[in-house]
Amino acid sequence: MKWGGGGYVTGLVFHPTTANLLYARTDIGGAYRWNQGTSAWTPITDGLGFGAAEARYHGVESMAVDPNNDQLVYMATGMYVSEGNGRLYVSSDRGDHWTYVGLPFPLGGNNPGRAIGERLMVDPNKPSTLFYGSRTAGLWKSTDSGLTWAQVASLSSLKMTQDQINANGGTAMGVETVVYDTGTKGTGTATQTIYAPIAPDYVTAAGLASNLYKSTDGGASWTAVATPVSGYHIPHMVRAADGVFYVVFTKDPGPGAGGPARLYKFDGSNWTLLKDPNSGGTGTGLGLGGLSVSGAGATTRIALGVTNTWGNYSGQQAIQWSGDGGKTWREIAATMPRTPADGSFWGWPDDVEIDPANPDRVLHVHGGGVWETRNASSATPSWNEAVDGLEETAVLGLATPPAGATYTVINSSGDVGTWVHTNLATKPTLTPGTTWSNGFAADMAWADPQYMATIGVVLGTSTGFGMWSGDGGKTWAKFATYPTGVADNKGGEASIAITARNKAVWAPGNSVPSYTMDNGATWVPTNLPAVNTVFPRAYHLAADRKNPNKVYAYDSGGHWWGTPGKVYVSTDGGHTFTLSAGSVAAGLAPNYFGNNSLAVNPNAEGDLWLADGNAVYHSTDSGATWTKLSNFASIFAGNQWAQVQGASAIALGKAKAGAPYSAAVYVVGVVGGVWGVHRSDDGGATWTRFNDDAHQYGGIGVIAADQNVYGRIYFSGTGRGLLYSN
Repeated sequence: MKWGGGGYVTGLVFHPTTANLLYARTDIGGAYRWNQGTSAWTPITDGLGFGAAEARYHGVESMAVDPNNDQLVYMATGMYVSEGNGRLYVSSDRGDHWTYVGLPFPLGGNNPGRAIGERLMVDPNKPSTLFYGSRTAGLWKSTDSGLTWAQVASLSSLKMTQDQINANGGTAMGVETVVYDTGTKGTGTATQTIYAPIAPDYVTAAGLASNLYKSTDGGASWTAVATPVSGYHIPHMVRAADGVFYVVFTKDPGPGAGGPARLYKFDGSNWTLLKDPNSGGTGTGLGLGGLSVSGAGATTRIALGVTNTWGNYSGQQAIQWSGDGGKTWREIAATMPRTPADGSFWGWPDDVEIDPANPDRVLHVHGGGVWETRNASSATPSWNEAVDGLEETAVLGLATPPAGATYTVINSSGDVGTWVHTNLATKPTLTPGTTWSNGFAADMAWADPQYMATIGVVLGTSTGFGMWSGDGGKTWAKFATYPTGVADNKGGEASIAITARNKAVWAPGNSVPSYTMDNGATWVPTNLPAVNTVFPRAYHLAADRKNPNKVYAYDSGGHWWGTPGKVYVSTDGGHTFTLSAGSVAAGLAPNYFGNNSLAVNPNAEGDLWLADGNAVYHSTDSGATWTKLSNFASIFAGNQWAQVQGASAIALGKAKAGAPYSAAVYVVGVVGGVWGVHRSDDGGATWTRFNDDAHQYGGIGVIAADQNVYGRIYFSGTGRGLLYSN
């Protein structure tokens, strides 16, 4: 479903000679390829290699192309350094299909400094040779197109210990990029002169002498290069066509790197200062991020991203432009015409690229996607948000209304808050307007779906919120008061159930749920037991759609080593609850809040479905007794915790015409050892896989099913926005 952007694009990689061949990498949502014909992005990391057990490989740390073969593209992935070693994906068809090998070092596609690079570089003269600047283990080299790797010990043999990484805040920057000093390609002889910028953390840990090293023998030996400033990051270093290097120095690693900062020109011996964004008495806070050059000599064009600058005002530096090799500069982004008009050039232009085929086309990344201009050299360049097809919001909760409602789904997402979708093909406009916020969950009154409520947290102030609308999302207001627990527990483990207009039950994280009978004017705690805070948890709440006096609460136990799951049942609208002895007897597995799901069949009173992470359970008597289905089972790989959850999410939607059961049931889980979305039309007697290997999305987090259209579900991938099926 259309949103457009919504997340941090950390890098853009053009092919140097094939026009309009452009890739985008993101921190949590995989990678995309630009489609010039549609002026939109095509996702290229949804299929094989990106299943439920591979969600962390949707964090892309670096990409590289082969200048000699425009079909070949490489992608290095791994979301966090703490998760273990990463992968190198290789495609010979521009990302339509991938194979992969394990890398012998960890990657941090969503760690700080994630726009630094590119860390992965293909030797243009001998493209079977690749170098990789790792975060924790120095420089690495492959001579067989990435299949095997060896550390370049001649630079440093240090592999940072966990203590060293922890001392650096749990991450590291390491060797930040690799730059070949060559103007040729395809000679068959490996490029001999290579530069390697190195971050301060690795310089210190390895006892190196400089933030920049040079090799003149293809990496066999290295010498320190004296730099005009030391102890700074070098997020980007670019070679112009005339052999002159342009080098960014900035104090912080980003995103939105803080200063001080400098841009220098380097001819191999001499350094010339070209730009200090803090000159003129502006302090030291502005940093530098993205850098791209085009041309040579006195007419070299330079595009430079000024980071840690916010808003849109006269005098702001966002994208600085020089058409004369850095002698003079002007701003080409801030206050310039742009579409959409309310879009902001804020803070994070940590990568900027001039199109090698069109030097008037400039793109830069930011926390919500990509901005593009096609007339950079004009006095007033116009900018367009180039985000069609690029969907990187992190959907945290979904709720669908009864058939015939004025909207299709309520979407609660990270960073961008909650939105009510009325059209699958256009960006939604209905929202409580909580700006930079996480929407956790939402629900509506089934008999009166124009009444809805959503809960979440405003990130800028770390303030929990609850908002309600009585007109289908057109207008919103805050609840007058909030339940106990909202102010202190602002994680995504929370839920809300609406029983009727003005009546709701709210379960904040780590808290006893409370109910309101007066649209939030007052909240009264229920009698549900307190949940411990050994791991973030909350009750999953669901209102019976046929009898709103019935409300169900599911405590999943906190984690795989927590307490067994339990279901509680209320028959007075969610005021008081009774433990279901049948749920205790069923032996529900303990599991993390986000690995399980409680759903009601809206077409039959007391008809409940539960996914405890490992298996699916069904109750037809309002939760008094539960039947375990034998179809689903987790995949374990040598640990006590599941590698792939057997049943993590469940939703019920419109039934197939003539089906024996009143709803279609969809489960995200594992049947017969195969992970996917599985559907049953006969109440769980039989199941068929609903997705396929080409549609895996790095795993699926939350789902909801449509009550109007059979076969339509709404769901989240890993950093892939809100998707739907037909």
